Amino acid sequence: MRLHSCLKLTSFIVGAAAWGGVATAQDLEQVTVVVPNPSAILYMPIAVAMGEGYFEAEGLDVEVEAVNGSGAVLQALVSGQGDIGNPGAGPFLQARNRDVPVKFIYRLNPNSSYGIVVPEDSDYQSPEDLRGLTIGVGTADGAEAAFARTIFSEAGMQGGEDYEILVVGDGGQATAGFLREDIDAYVAATNDAAILNGRGMPVRNITPAEFRVYFGNGLAAMESWLEENEETVLAFGRALVRGAEFAAQPDNIEAVIDHAAAQNPQEGEDRDFARNLVEQIIIRQTPFEPERGWGYQDLDAWQAWQDSLVSSGELDEPIEDLEAVYTNEYIDPWNEAVQK
Repeated sequence: MRLHSCLKLTSFIVGAAAWGGVATAQDLEQVTVVVPNPSAILYMPIAVAMGEGYFEAEGLDVEVEAVNGSGAVLQALVSGQGDIGNPGAGPFLQARNRDVPVKFIYRLNPNSSYGIVVPEDSDYQSPEDLRGLTIGVGTADGAEAAFARTIFSEAGMQGGEDYEILVVGDGGQATAGFLREDIDAYVAATNDAAILNGRGMPVRNITPAEFRVYFGNGLAAMESWLEENEETVLAFGRALVRGAEFAAQPDNIEAVIDHAAAQNPQEGEDRDFARNLVEQIIIRQTPFEPERGWGYQDLDAWQAWQDSLVSSGELDEPIEDLEAVYTNEYIDPWNEAVQK
């Protein structure tokens, strides 16, 4: 599969003396991370770890490739064109149900990254109010589409009969979709809603409360790669958690924006928008139980995702051993990097 990269994040050496020596590119081990969206703010712990030199301090040269949606992320992992991916839970569980040996290793967004939004001045108050209407999504096989189908299924609505799904693209294209009246609602990720509001299309979130706790994208890798690269996995995670901890400190927000803009210059053009987006993403990436550490996963959340996907028909049947699809074995050693 050919990766259509929207950006390429390449580590650079900064403050090497402070880490006890100077590393060269030849000394660093390359790790390729595949993400479903080109926004560096969405995976800011990685961008921060690159900008602050945390990966270099661990002996890693991290490269990020952006593709179109979680399905493409998983294809990249299967084909060996990526080492670590950033898929959504829905497409990930569908892959596991097809016996793809991929494992979730870090819950990047404990809080839901998606919501069904409608124009602020519309009369729509719930998913049921959208019966017979058209719902916009960014990609056909992305996590947002699975999220929407699950919600509508719980409301007793079936796609193609009670509502239509229309792929219109991300935030800016969704704005055009609303203005042309191609869509009546949109399944928005955090950045999509911020873009819509910033472009004069204020929206309201009508997602039922019980679905707002469904966690968003995380980090996953093929089981064989994890087994063969244990030290690399530990090094990557230590730097990642350092990046997450740095990003969570309010005093560091301008530096976070700088690191994101260094990888995706557009994200530094409107710093007010970037600041608001960073603050929202931090909320979604903050652990529910901080004492368990960054990235911790719980079985109940996975069970809720699986139950909804089975109910909506996104999964043909439950996965026999749901605990096998994820692991917390790296969480403690990764978090020791910020607990010392």
